[in-house]
Amino acid sequence: MNRTKSSSKTHSAKLPALSISLVILTIFFIQACESDSSTIHSQIAQSIENTESVEPMRLDGQWLLEPYGDVMLNPQTSGLKYHNGKLYSLSDASADRSQIKRLHEIDMDSAKITQKFGPSSVHERVQNSCFYDYLQNAPDYEALVPVHDNLASANAQSTWVFVTEDASRVAPLSPACQTKFAATGSTLYPTLLVRMEVNGASLELTHVRAVQFPTKKNLGNNSFVEVGDFPNDGIEGLALTRDGKLLLGLEKDAAGQPRVFSINMNEDFWLQDGFAVAKDTELLLPKFESGNHPINGMDVYYPDDESRGYLLAAARNDNELWVIDLAKEKATKRIKLAFTAPSRFADNPDSRCEARYLMNNASIEGLAVANGSIWMVNDPWKINYMKNVQCEADAATFEKMAPLIFQMPVASLGL
Repeated sequence: MNRTKSSSKTHSAKLPALSISLVILTIFFIQACESDSSTIHSQIAQSIENTESVEPMRLDGQWLLEPYGDVMLNPQTSGLKYHNGKLYSLSDASADRSQIKRLHEIDMDSAKITQKFGPSSVHERVQNSCFYDYLQNAPDYEALVPVHDNLASANAQSTWVFVTEDASRVAPLSPACQTKFAATGSTLYPTLLVRMEVNGASLELTHVRAVQFPTKKNLGNNSFVEVGDFPNDGIEGLALTRDGKLLLGLEKDAAGQPRVFSINMNEDFWLQDGFAVAKDTELLLPKFESGNHPINGMDVYYPDDESRGYLLAAARNDNELWVIDLAKEKATKRIKLAFTAPSRFADNPDSRCEARYLMNNASIEGLAVANGSIWMVNDPWKINYMKNVQCEADAATFEKMAPLIFQMPVASLGL
């Protein structure tokens, strides 16, 4: 070994100066490549790292209030978006009957419902569609987004797109409609995009499109469903990009993974009656070996005019906010969150309630970006919501399945 070292030193001493320079440059190049590789692997690992060791960011909630001042009665808030100085939410099919098929306008300062639009009516052009019975009776709306629409009537205040999820509780489509809309790529009863117009206090459903998800081919050249037939684990998030792409957040696919799809909404989108074809965005989402890790509420955020933007998604089961690079260059950043609820009886010394306490289960299902903040609203999960009760005086509030709204500064994303 000593001879090897000695021989090496002697050999190095006889190398020409040019060779020495080449050796140094080669070593530098290898180190640089290793550094780049390390960075790439680090970015990939970031999207799948265990975030349990990271201290969560605490978000303090406010109870959503009805116009008369009490907390909302079981609205099952399943979407949130910003439009013209207000936040808006909707309810899914499991909400109290007084809340379904309505658009709820929320004051951002007081967290109070300032107006309710609807219940929605159905335009005559939709009454002859395959989906009229479902949309008229018990649509399971899960997300919403405001749009600029040249089809809007002259007196329309705003135009919206809602998306449906579970239709397993309604009558099946007619044989003719089943044939026409058989190739959903997902559930037997297709996911629906509906167009809504707000006129005064009314909410009118004017158009509907069924969504078709992509399928893949196996080695036998037979198509198989990539998304999977999960009626209550479907699309839970909508967002609209600057260039007019509608992004759809899927809770889980056939492999149990969350996914994001996109649909181009061109000028004649609502004038067609066939499938609206969804494409895989191939965004760099985290991959999971087991468990359920759905994404729910979504919105887009652009740090500046040159940015290609980020998709912000609430991962409900993981209590996380995912920052997803729309340019597909950076791995998804996962921010751990902790949610607190205020006691409505903290000022009453007999109740012995603390002013605020950590929630056991929040279940965020709506997200909106506005005024330098990320706003989130929860959809009370009925089998888990009473686990949040830590003071008996607050039990009635949770029994009403009252939701909360949370605010997080955009600057905390570190973008």
